[in-house]
Amino acid sequence: MNAARSRTRIAVVGSVAAGSVLLLSGTAFAHVTVQPEGAAAKGGYAVVDFKVPNERDNAKTVKVEVNFPTDHPLASVMPQPVPGWNVEVTKSKLDKPLTVHGKQINEAVTKVTWSGGTIESGQFQKFPLSIGSLPTDTDQLVFKALQTYDNNEVVRWIEETKKGAAEPANPAPTLQLTAAAAGDDDDAAPAADNKSAAGQKAQASSSSSSDTDTTARVLAVVGIVVGVAGVAFGVFAGRRRSA
Repeated sequence: MNAARSRTRIAVVGSVAAGSVLLLSGTAFAHVTVQPEGAAAKGGYAVVDFKVPNERDNAKTVKVEVNFPTDHPLASVMPQPVPGWNVEVTKSKLDKPLTVHGKQINEAVTKVTWSGGTIESGQFQKFPLSIGSLPTDTDQLVFKALQTYDNNEVVRWIEETKKGAAEPANPAPTLQLTAAAAGDDDDAAPAADNKSAAGQKAQASSSSSSDTDTTARVLAVVGIVVGVAGVAFGVFAGRRRSA
Protein backbone atom coordinates (compact mmCIF):
# COMPACT_ATOMS: atom_id res chain seq x y z
CA MET A 1 0.00 0.00 0.00
CA ASN A 2 2.77 2.41 1.00
CA ALA A 3 4.78 1.41 -2.09
CA ALA A 4 1.79 2.15 -4.32
CA ARG A 5 1.33 5.57 -2.72
CA SER A 6 5.02 6.35 -3.14
CA ARG A 7 4.90 5.46 -6.84
CA THR A 8 1.84 7.69 -7.27
CA ARG A 9 3.52 10.62 -5.54
CA ILE A 10 6.66 10.20 -7.65
CA ALA A 11 4.57 10.14 -10.82
CA VAL A 12 2.71 13.32 -9.82
CA VAL A 13 5.91 15.14 -8.87
CA GLY A 14 7.55 14.03 -12.12
CA SER A 15 4.60 15.26 -14.19
CA VAL A 16 4.62 18.64 -12.46
CA ALA A 17 8.38 18.99 -12.94
CA ALA A 18 8.16 18.04 -16.61
CA GLY A 19 5.32 20.49 -17.12
CA SER A 20 7.33 23.25 -15.47
CA VAL A 21 10.35 22.55 -17.68
CA LEU A 22 8.23 22.63 -20.81
CA LEU A 23 6.55 25.84 -19.70
CA LEU A 24 9.86 27.56 -18.95
CA SER A 25 11.54 26.33 -22.11
CA GLY A 26 8.52 27.36 -24.17
CA THR A 27 8.70 30.85 -22.70
CA ALA A 28 12.45 31.11 -23.31
CA PHE A 29 12.23 30.03 -26.92
CA ALA A 30 9.19 32.17 -27.70
CA HIS A 31 11.20 35.36 -28.02
CA VAL A 32 11.89 37.12 -31.32
CA THR A 33 15.67 36.99 -31.75
CA VAL A 34 18.36 38.06 -34.22
CA GLN A 35 21.43 35.97 -35.03
CA PRO A 36 24.20 36.48 -37.60
CA GLU A 37 25.04 33.92 -40.25
CA GLY A 38 28.72 33.73 -39.40
CA ALA A 39 30.37 36.76 -37.82
CA ALA A 40 28.99 40.25 -37.25
CA ALA A 41 32.27 42.14 -37.04
CA LYS A 42 32.45 45.84 -36.28
CA GLY A 43 32.94 47.94 -39.39
CA GLY A 44 31.93 45.09 -41.70
CA TYR A 45 28.79 43.67 -43.29
CA ALA A 46 26.76 40.70 -42.12
CA VAL A 47 23.75 38.57 -42.99
CA VAL A 48 21.43 38.28 -40.00
CA ASP A 49 18.29 36.22 -39.40
CA PHE A 50 15.34 37.50 -37.41
CA LYS A 51 13.79 34.36 -35.96
CA VAL A 52 10.07 34.73 -35.19
CA PRO A 53 8.30 31.84 -33.41
CA ASN A 54 4.52 31.61 -33.04
CA GLU A 55 3.81 31.45 -29.30
CA ARG A 56 0.01 31.28 -29.58
CA ASP A 57 -2.03 28.08 -29.83
CA ASN A 58 -5.13 29.78 -31.27
CA ALA A 59 -3.68 32.39 -33.66
CA LYS A 60 -1.27 32.79 -36.58
CA THR A 61 1.45 35.39 -36.94
CA VAL A 62 0.65 37.52 -40.00
CA LYS A 63 2.97 40.52 -39.69
CA VAL A 64 6.44 41.28 -38.38
CA GLU A 65 7.94 44.77 -38.01
CA VAL A 66 11.58 45.35 -37.12
CA ASN A 67 12.64 48.87 -36.14
CA PHE A 68 16.30 49.79 -36.62
CA PRO A 69 18.38 51.72 -34.07
CA THR A 70 18.51 55.44 -34.80
CA ASP A 71 21.62 56.01 -32.68
CA HIS A 72 23.62 53.70 -34.97
CA PRO A 73 21.96 53.96 -38.41
CA LEU A 74 22.86 51.44 -41.10
CA ALA A 75 23.44 52.75 -44.62
CA SER A 76 22.83 49.40 -46.34
CA VAL A 77 19.93 47.04 -45.60
CA MET A 78 18.93 44.42 -48.19
CA PRO A 79 16.22 41.82 -47.50
CA GLN A 80 16.36 38.30 -48.87
CA PRO A 81 13.01 37.20 -50.38
CA VAL A 82 10.98 34.94 -48.11
CA PRO A 83 8.46 32.75 -50.01
CA GLY A 84 4.87 33.78 -49.26
CA TRP A 85 5.85 37.06 -47.61
CA ASN A 86 5.92 40.65 -48.86
CA VAL A 87 8.65 42.93 -47.58
CA GLU A 88 8.64 46.72 -47.24
CA VAL A 89 11.77 48.72 -46.44
CA THR A 90 11.17 52.15 -44.87
CA LYS A 91 13.85 54.85 -45.01
CA SER A 92 14.04 58.13 -43.11
CA LYS A 93 16.25 61.19 -43.26
CA LEU A 94 19.15 61.29 -40.85
CA ASP A 95 19.71 64.15 -38.43
CA LYS A 96 23.43 63.64 -38.95
CA PRO A 97 24.51 62.34 -42.40
CA LEU A 98 26.79 59.32 -42.64
CA THR A 99 29.94 59.07 -44.74
CA VAL A 100 30.38 55.63 -46.30
CA HIS A 101 33.25 54.90 -48.71
CA GLY A 102 33.69 58.64 -49.22
CA LYS A 103 30.02 59.14 -50.08
CA GLN A 104 27.60 61.12 -47.91
CA ILE A 105 24.43 59.26 -46.92
CA ASN A 106 21.46 61.43 -45.91
CA GLU A 107 18.95 58.67 -45.18
CA ALA A 108 18.96 55.19 -43.68
CA VAL A 109 16.58 52.29 -43.16
CA THR A 110 14.51 52.74 -40.03
CA LYS A 111 12.07 49.85 -40.40
CA VAL A 112 11.54 46.60 -42.31
CA THR A 113 8.06 45.05 -42.43
CA TRP A 114 7.07 41.55 -43.55
CA SER A 115 3.40 40.76 -44.23
CA GLY A 116 1.14 38.59 -46.35
CA GLY A 117 2.37 35.27 -45.00
CA THR A 118 1.56 33.23 -41.91
CA ILE A 119 3.44 31.46 -39.15
CA GLU A 120 1.38 28.60 -37.82
CA SER A 121 1.16 27.61 -34.16
CA GLY A 122 4.21 25.64 -33.07
CA GLN A 123 6.31 26.90 -35.99
CA PHE A 124 8.82 29.68 -36.62
CA GLN A 125 10.06 31.69 -39.59
CA LYS A 126 13.43 33.25 -40.35
CA PHE A 127 13.64 36.64 -42.06
CA PRO A 128 17.17 37.25 -43.45
CA LEU A 129 18.71 40.68 -44.01
CA SER A 130 22.10 41.84 -45.27
CA ILE A 131 23.17 44.84 -43.20
CA GLY A 132 26.16 47.17 -42.93
CA SER A 133 28.40 48.70 -42.42
CA LEU A 134 28.21 47.78 -38.75
CA PRO A 135 29.22 50.48 -36.22
CA THR A 136 32.61 50.40 -34.55
CA ASP A 137 31.70 52.32 -31.38
CA THR A 138 29.30 49.83 -29.79
CA ASP A 139 29.23 46.14 -28.86
CA GLN A 140 25.61 45.50 -29.81
CA LEU A 141 22.66 46.69 -31.84
CA VAL A 142 19.15 46.63 -30.39
CA PHE A 143 16.21 46.13 -32.77
CA LYS A 144 12.66 46.64 -31.51
CA ALA A 145 10.14 44.27 -33.09
CA LEU A 146 6.35 44.05 -33.27
CA GLN A 147 4.64 40.71 -33.87
CA THR A 148 1.01 40.82 -35.08
CA TYR A 149 -1.42 37.88 -34.97
CA ASP A 150 -4.52 37.29 -37.08
CA ASN A 151 -6.71 38.00 -34.01
CA ASN A 152 -5.26 41.56 -34.01
CA GLU A 153 -3.08 40.92 -30.96
CA VAL A 154 0.27 42.74 -31.13
CA VAL A 155 3.24 41.59 -29.05
CA ARG A 156 5.86 44.31 -28.61
CA TRP A 157 9.39 42.93 -28.32
CA ILE A 158 10.92 46.26 -27.31
CA GLU A 159 12.38 45.91 -23.80
CA GLU A 160 16.15 46.28 -23.57
CA THR A 161 18.03 43.83 -21.38
CA LYS A 162 20.07 45.69 -18.77
CA LYS A 163 23.52 44.38 -17.87
CA GLY A 164 23.38 42.36 -14.67
CA ALA A 165 19.58 42.39 -14.57
CA ALA A 166 17.10 39.61 -15.28
CA GLU A 167 15.78 39.27 -18.80
CA PRO A 168 12.55 41.25 -19.29
CA ALA A 169 9.29 39.63 -20.32
CA ASN A 170 9.44 40.94 -23.91
CA PRO A 171 13.14 41.45 -24.72
CA ALA A 172 14.12 43.28 -27.90
CA PRO A 173 16.18 41.31 -30.44
CA THR A 174 19.83 42.19 -29.79
CA LEU A 175 22.72 41.59 -32.18
CA GLN A 176 26.09 41.11 -30.50
CA LEU A 177 29.02 42.51 -32.49
CA THR A 178 32.48 40.99 -32.58
CA ALA A 179 35.83 42.74 -32.83
CA ALA A 180 36.84 44.02 -36.25
CA ALA A 181 38.86 41.47 -38.21
CA ALA A 182 42.55 42.47 -38.24
CA GLY A 183 44.93 42.00 -41.14
CA ASP A 184 42.34 41.61 -43.87
CA ASP A 185 44.03 44.24 -46.06
CA ASP A 186 47.50 42.85 -45.33
CA ASP A 187 46.33 39.36 -46.20
CA ALA A 188 44.70 40.54 -49.40
CA ALA A 189 47.82 42.38 -50.63
CA PRO A 190 50.10 39.33 -50.82
CA ALA A 191 47.36 37.41 -52.56
CA ALA A 192 47.11 40.15 -55.15
CA ASP A 193 50.91 40.22 -55.52
CA ASN A 194 50.99 36.46 -55.93
CA LYS A 195 48.33 36.65 -58.62
CA SER A 196 50.30 39.41 -60.36
CA ALA A 197 53.53 37.39 -60.20
CA ALA A 198 51.75 34.32 -61.48
CA GLY A 199 50.30 36.37 -64.32
CA GLN A 200 53.70 37.74 -65.27
CA LYS A 201 55.19 34.26 -65.18
CA ALA A 202 52.39 32.92 -67.35
CA GLN A 203 52.83 35.84 -69.74
CA ALA A 204 56.58 35.25 -69.93
CA SER A 205 55.99 31.55 -70.53
CA SER A 206 53.47 32.34 -73.22
CA SER A 207 55.87 34.81 -74.85
CA SER A 208 58.70 32.27 -74.78
CA SER A 209 56.45 29.62 -76.27
CA SER A 210 55.33 32.03 -78.98
CA ASP A 211 58.96 32.89 -79.85
CA THR A 212 59.81 29.20 -80.06
CA ASP A 213 56.88 28.53 -82.38
CA THR A 214 57.85 31.46 -84.62
CA THR A 215 61.48 30.27 -84.89
CA ALA A 216 60.33 26.76 -85.75
CA ARG A 217 58.06 28.08 -88.49
CA VAL A 218 60.86 30.23 -89.98
CA LEU A 219 63.25 27.29 -90.01
CA ALA A 220 60.63 25.10 -91.63
CA VAL A 221 60.02 27.65 -94.38
CA VAL A 222 63.77 28.06 -94.96
CA GLY A 223 64.12 24.32 -95.14
CA ILE A 224 61.39 24.07 -97.75
CA VAL A 225 62.96 26.87 -99.82
CA VAL A 226 66.37 25.24 -99.65
CA GLY A 227 64.86 21.92 -100.60
CA VAL A 228 63.07 23.37 -103.59
CA ALA A 229 66.24 25.18 -104.69
CA GLY A 230 68.20 21.95 -104.38
CA VAL A 231 65.73 20.08 -106.55
CA ALA A 232 65.73 22.85 -109.15
CA PHE A 233 69.53 22.92 -109.22
CA GLY A 234 69.67 19.17 -109.66
CA VAL A 235 67.25 19.26 -112.58
CA PHE A 236 69.16 22.11 -114.23
CA ALA A 237 72.51 20.31 -113.79
CA GLY A 238 71.09 17.15 -115.31
CA ARG A 239 69.90 19.00 -118.39
CA ARG A 240 73.36 20.60 -118.90
CA ARG A 241 75.05 17.18 -118.80
CA SER A 242 72.55 15.83 -121.31
CA ALA A 243 73.30 18.75 -123.61
